[in-house]
Amino acid sequence: MRIELKKFGRVLTSRPEGKEAFAAIRPTLDPNVNIVEIDFSDIISLAPSWGDEFFTALKNMYKERVIYLPTKNQSVIETLKILKEDNGQ
Repeated sequence: MRIELKKFGRVLTSRPEGKEAFAAIRPTLDPNVNIVEIDFSDIISLAPSWGDEFFTALKNMYKERVIYLPTKNQSVIETLKILKEDNGQ
């Protein structure tokens, strides 16, 4: 399964928006899929607060089955580094 973050906007910044995005997608998620790919295509900016709300909830559901697809977007790269340091994501 692939989740394209651009469906939530191109600038993903606030904690409430991250929480709302996960709540919106949650009913469509299949807990039995083998891999969940996160696609950062067309994202302009990703803030740690948005990512923390969305990715932490996703990781709680899928554990190690969440895979972040490669990106050259520095905002995404730095956010993922911060989340990894803070939460082990």
